[in-house]
Amino acid sequence: MPDASHVMWGGRFAEPMDPRLDRLNRSLPVDRRLWREDLATNRAWVHALEGVGVLTAAERDALLRGLDAVATRLEGGAAEGADDEDIHSLVERLLGEVAGPVAGKLHTGRSRNDQMATDLRLWSMTAIDGLDAALAALGRALVARASEGLDLLMPAYTHTQRAQPVRFAHWALAHAWPLARDRGRLADARRRTAVLPLGAGAIAGSGFAVDRRALAARLGFAEVAPNSLDAVGDRDFTVEAVFAATLAAVHASRLAEDLILFSTAEFGFVALPEGFTTGSSLMPQKRNPDALELARGAAGQVLGRLVGMLTTLKAMPAGYQKDLQENNVALFEALDRSTVVALLLEGVVVGLRPVPERMAAALDAGTRATDLADLLVRAGLPFRDAHALVGRLVRRAEELSLPLDALPPAEIRALDPRLAAPLAALGGALEAVERRTVEGGTARAAVLVQLERAGAAFAA
Repeated sequence: MPDASHVMWGGRFAEPMDPRLDRLNRSLPVDRRLWREDLATNRAWVHALEGVGVLTAAERDALLRGLDAVATRLEGGAAEGADDEDIHSLVERLLGEVAGPVAGKLHTGRSRNDQMATDLRLWSMTAIDGLDAALAALGRALVARASEGLDLLMPAYTHTQRAQPVRFAHWALAHAWPLARDRGRLADARRRTAVLPLGAGAIAGSGFAVDRRALAARLGFAEVAPNSLDAVGDRDFTVEAVFAATLAAVHASRLAEDLILFSTAEFGFVALPEGFTTGSSLMPQKRNPDALELARGAAGQVLGRLVGMLTTLKAMPAGYQKDLQENNVALFEALDRSTVVALLLEGVVVGLRPVPERMAAALDAGTRATDLADLLVRAGLPFRDAHALVGRLVRRAEELSLPLDALPPAEIRALDPRLAAPLAALGGALEAVERRTVEGGTARAAVLVQLERAGAAFAA
């Protein structure tokens, strides 16, 4: 149990808190990571209280010096093993130890409700920036690999079955564009996070006419929360940040899954950097893609945090409720984990080595069946008829265990003489990708346009 002198609300109570409640109520093990944000909020509040005459200039200076001393103590690990209820209680106690009785003035006109909401928003803005930087780095790595692999050809897959030829660059960029969208979502989330709750008090606004616009400017907020009741209970910004992080984690998981498949002996399209793999405790030959599997598994954990947060909020009345404390750990873990995953995958992408010969070996003639149907259309057949005719050709090739473009002329004539000319003009995988000159397609010129746009999307 915390010492009674450490409790910020004990005057009304004659009995101590039951230890069972204390174990669940105590948030310091989770929110102590907010100490930098709490100190920033306190410093800004010192100036606000001076502005309304609660503090003299000398008291202001004493409190600011005291908060600097508290910062030094917290840097040195003062939160370790502390029995305070939360980070606010800890900071206030430490401030009293270094600044004396004037520390008791700091909480004037303020509640832990608006204080915590402000701390969380400050932390979230920094965390969003960190995740954005990690996604940008991963995006740049994918763009770099795309540039290097512009002329490498590989099969693309639908339903995990070989589909059509694409450039390795096209595949890499297909994983880069979702990250660009993630960055856009994070920017939107950050804009809505940069709204100041401080000055809302417990629920009805501060009893002192502090300048909230000046507070917002001092702390780096773009706007001031317009309603005190909403301000202390609003956690939409945390949910939005975690949603953006969740979708980023899902995109990272999809990239990881591709690389897990492509690095197997059965595919062999890429070789993973050793530093991001592990071995087997039993089988000496194994090199396991643990970094990718951990990235894939993290998506489920982050998603679970999002669902838990929304469930906590769904039946909550207006204003601050203690349930909101449970969402803090979800916010921290989701942003932390998704950022680590993005940084991890950047290392994998930078270090992986494409294996062009294995990619080329997988480009069988069947991946050009759609091109054959298109050539028949150009010769005058309706597409549905061309699709059916090529389907019969594919089936016959399978029956004879031959590649699509290696059927004997007699077999082709027996199926349909109109197949002969398109088959002769079919060409290889390079011709197939170059036929797709449409914007967003696989032709070299189209992919070069993509590369330029993607480079700009991750430039900063």
